[in-house]
Amino acid sequence: MIQINNLSFYYKKTRPIFDNVSLQLKGGIYGLLGENGVGKTTLLHIISGLRFPKEGSCEVFGHKSVYRNPDMLSKMFFLPEEFQAPAISINEFVKYNSAFYPNFSQEQFDTCLSEFQVENDRKMSELSFGQKKKTLISYAMAINTPITLLDEPTNGLDIPSKSQFRKVVASAYDEERCIVISTHQVRDLESLIDPIIILDRNQVLLNNSVEEITQKLLFTHSAVKPIDALYCEQSIQGYLSVQVNADREESTLNIEALFNAVVNNKDRIKGLFNV
Repeated sequence: MIQINNLSFYYKKTRPIFDNVSLQLKGGIYGLLGENGVGKTTLLHIISGLRFPKEGSCEVFGHKSVYRNPDMLSKMFFLPEEFQAPAISINEFVKYNSAFYPNFSQEQFDTCLSEFQVENDRKMSELSFGQKKKTLISYAMAINTPITLLDEPTNGLDIPSKSQFRKVVASAYDEERCIVISTHQVRDLESLIDPIIILDRNQVLLNNSVEEITQKLLFTHSAVKPIDALYCEQSIQGYLSVQVNADREESTLNIEALFNAVVNNKDRIKGLFNV
């Protein structure tokens, strides 16, 4: 669906955001992770054609994203972290905008909105920030575009709403759909995202499925601190650690521990996963 080849991008030449990055995204609920300032939002802008590569290319369904081809745009929806809501009702917003998306489902939209406990006759400009976000998340799921880009979607949501968000996204997903969620709140999405992309300055450190990650990395809790851990964190229960999974043992992924292991062992992780 999305093919990025030898991409370079910068706002200042002396501080490149991406340097010769190649990346392919297919079906899945991708978690796009990285420290602040590494380019998560910029990457979403490039994919949607709102930013232009300095070198290399980004293609979406065979179209160069910079041209924002109408066919490409009808298959993609981008929900930014910050947005302006029009002074019209939710029903009017859907009526005026859903015509651009041939797979829109009114029933699905109503179900999602009901899950978030938002009334569809409210004026969007009068909603709280959290309610606006719930409305646009519901819309993003109901238009059923093959590609959906969500930038920090759980910001502004309370704890019950984050659970509802996971339910809404999981129910809308199928194997033909690519949903990319940029986030720094990894605990909100731990049970949802797969594959996982981790960005670092200028580069991609990881782009792998949960299965591939747990085949090569072992996540354990132990009473004694492991000597050869890639990452180790002490807690009341003992030591949470990430190690190379030499014996292909089964374990449960911990995304926070994974992230810390990756950013603190960049070269070793890239070699392990052939990045």
